[in-house]
Parts: sequence; structure tokens; C-alpha cells
Amino acid sequence: MASRVLWASRAASYLRISTFNRAFSTVLKDLKYNDTHEWVKVDGDSATVGITDHAQDHLGDVVYVELPEVGSTVAQGANFGAVESVKATSDIISPVSGEIVEVNDELSNSPGLVNASPYENGWIIKVKLNDAAELDSLMDFEKYTKFCEEEDAKH
Repeated sequence: MASRVLWASRAASYLRISTFNRAFSTVLKDLKYNDTHEWVKVDGDSATVGITDHAQDHLGDVVYVELPEVGSTVAQGANFGAVESVKATSDIISPVSGEIVEVNDELSNSPGLVNASPYENGWIIKVKLNDAAELDSLMDFEKYTKFCEEEDAKH
């Protein structure tokens, strides 16, 4: 593997193609983030929640996602499920409060969607928001990017 990377780096250098190591994972601009690496996308009074690319990258291959019941409520900062990977099990913390109106049932059969598409097909729950003001306590993409860089520098 190392010889392939070295060869690719030399080939890129010869061809004057810039190469860079991926410092951290993808962060999308139109989402809000909490410090436990969940994201939320708001559309009116509906919010879609999932774990970030950064979180799935650190977890490794996801093998199981514990989903809550539709109709149950979640509170900002509270656990509503778990993601189990080959490395660890991690609680999923809700970035917003509200009633769960939909869960991503696809994750029961294909938990790897969390790895392959954390911001699209790997979403976890949809919530009817109780209080849109809660979004003000979350990070935008710039703050979350900086947060991830600082967190990775500690490890």
C-alpha cells in the first residue's frame, strides 16, 4: 500500500498535479452541528438528523443502527439511539427537541448507508421541531470544521 501511495505521489509530482492529505471529513454548509458530531438539516418545522461524516469516519464500518420509535419525543442533548460499528458503540445525541415523525428504516437492512452517505441516504430520524431557537446553540459549518480540526489535533 505504501509503495502505491509513494508511486502515486511521485506520478502526481511529475505531472504537476497537487495532492493533499484529507485533514478531516466533509462538512456541509447548509447544516447545523452539535459537539457530539450529529447534524441537523431544517426545512420549515421539520428537521432531519444524522451523524456527521467525521463521526462515521472515526467509528469505522457501521454494522447496526438502533432506531427510536416514530411518535416518541427527543430532547436536545439527549440520547435517542446508538450506532454500532466494528470499533465501538456510540450513542446518538439529538441536536434538537421534538416529535419523531419518521425513522430511516433502510438502516435496519443497510446500516452501511451511514458510512457511504451520512448526509443523504444515511440520515437517521426526522423530527417535528418544538423550538427553532434551539438551532442557535448549534455550530455552523465553519465552527464545526474548526471544532473537528482542534479535536483531531488532540489525538
